[in-house]
Amino acid sequence: MAAAADTSRPQNTRAIMTFLREHAPFSSMDDSHLALFAEHATLQFHADGDVVLAPEDGPVQRFYVVKQGRIRGERESGRDGKTETTFEISQGECFPLAALIGERPTRTLHRAAGDTFSLSIGHKDFVTLLSASDPFRDFCLRGVSSLLDQVNQRIQSGAMASIGSSNSLDTPLERYALRNPIVCTPDLPVRKAVARMHENSVGSIIITDDQRHPTGIFTLRDLRTMVAEEKASLDTPVSQVMTPDPCCLNARQDAFQAAMLMAEYHFAHICVVDEEGELIGVVSERDLFSLQRVDLVHLARTIGTAPHLRTLVSLRTQVSRLVDSMLAHGADSGQVVKIITTLNDVTVRRVLELNIKKNDPGIPFTWLTFGSEGRQEQTLLTDQDNGILFRSPDGMTPDQVRERLLPFAETVNKELAECGFTLCKGNIMASNPKLCLSEHEWDDWFIRFIDASTPQNLVYSSIFLDMRAVFGPMEPLHALLERVLGRIRKNALFQKMLAGNALQRKPPLTMFRNFRYAPDGEKHTLDLKRQGLAPFVETVRVFALANGVEAANTLERMDELARKGIFDAKDANAWKEAYSLIQAIRMRAHQEMLERDEPLSNYINPDDLNPLDRRILRESFRQAQRIQQKLELAYQL
Repeated sequence: MAAAADTSRPQNTRAIMTFLREHAPFSSMDDSHLALFAEHATLQFHADGDVVLAPEDGPVQRFYVVKQGRIRGERESGRDGKTETTFEISQGECFPLAALIGERPTRTLHRAAGDTFSLSIGHKDFVTLLSASDPFRDFCLRGVSSLLDQVNQRIQSGAMASIGSSNSLDTPLERYALRNPIVCTPDLPVRKAVARMHENSVGSIIITDDQRHPTGIFTLRDLRTMVAEEKASLDTPVSQVMTPDPCCLNARQDAFQAAMLMAEYHFAHICVVDEEGELIGVVSERDLFSLQRVDLVHLARTIGTAPHLRTLVSLRTQVSRLVDSMLAHGADSGQVVKIITTLNDVTVRRVLELNIKKNDPGIPFTWLTFGSEGRQEQTLLTDQDNGILFRSPDGMTPDQVRERLLPFAETVNKELAECGFTLCKGNIMASNPKLCLSEHEWDDWFIRFIDASTPQNLVYSSIFLDMRAVFGPMEPLHALLERVLGRIRKNALFQKMLAGNALQRKPPLTMFRNFRYAPDGEKHTLDLKRQGLAPFVETVRVFALANGVEAANTLERMDELARKGIFDAKDANAWKEAYSLIQAIRMRAHQEMLERDEPLSNYINPDDLNPLDRRILRESFRQAQRIQQKLELAYQL
């Protein structure tokens, strides 16, 4: 139908429409709206060095699309008055959106960089198109956010082809929760509680107080345990056999949060409450995933109860399939890396539990994880960064404790390697005596680490300052981190050196917004981890440590910094979206490598991406430059 309509239009109009369809946002627009643009468009030539737009021209009157060549943005530097290039616009890109929508002059001089052709329409036609086309209006108002949505939608639709549609994991729990949960009072006998569950065909009953606040939960699993272990009779009050203090989430929280709690702690049911804590429903594992061929909770539970190491090894192959499925079900890249990290945590805990059963060292310890695992940002390509924190029992020295823990840790490190967590080439592992330390030794280590900001210590900062406990008592690590963060907040010199170190990770863009390829990869490739994600991670870490933000996750750090007023909210959203986009492209590349049975790598060739992905990747790297500029300004670097 569209092709038939095209033949009735002038050849020039058809040619412009064909060009526009290759670029966002036009690739998502109706043909009638593309024709509106094409019929009113003017083709202009700009010789090398010609000024296309300037601040002194007054309010912008035309909307431009680069058809061939490049447009360079120039501003005077406030420091020395010299002109500097602030951006470069290439084929298919539009300008100047903010000035046009704001009906004001542009703040940046736009100059042709080489012989350039542009298509442009007048302000009146621009307003008409803005009113008529939803994709065009969304793009003009939201910029990179809109492009990111298009990328995510395409990733999801590709995975959805083999799975089918489902509710998004962003769906609020109130849409899942049962309106009339089955409840009882604490004194009801188990026999009657079970009868009530049977009558209503449910697997749980919630015990509430007089204000309908959940105080406990009793499930069929509890019933089986009670009968099998002869813990109580059926006439026992349900309060004596219930699980107290059931997990609760607010109705406005989403399905993803419920799924992660279920996966990490093996919950099968979660109470849904209102703002006053009153029970309004129960959401179960089946409620969340009955419409999806995805079972994150089941996989986590299977890993968490695996009887042998070989079972864990075989289960790891299912994680890749789960990543595909979660992308299809609406999980963004931030959610997916947390899913992978949660499954990794469950695997690590199970390896530790199995080894404690076989050969308990007899010393309580906290298993620590660092780096990307500590930030909950792991992808399928992962190695081990771990350590041990312990409190020496009375009568034992730290060296005596290490004699027991190090052989145990060595076995755990080897078995984790069998599960797909490769051994750390830098020996950042719990079997290293330097990383199996008492609480006092860790404290002394961090004092030296902060006070002596050597190049090696600054390298270590990217690993050890993103620390998390995955097994054992949490309190010792919390106390340690509280002291460490306090020292960093008071040490301006250490902060400045951290900032300087963070700025060593430059986004892979040249002055003219061309890609700067990785020096150590294959020809014409980018390292999405070191060149793309690291500038965000390293920069945000400095701001977080300097401002008392305890969260280790990069996106959570940005949110907290925005709440504290350190980051502008709009800037923080742009940086979060750019970071998430790079992560999404990285994960998709990993999935494609697995499909081709290739070893996982963080390197990609941007020429292999479609024009939209290349454009959004370039914009994401530009956002990395912006956040680094904020760091430079904050620390006068």
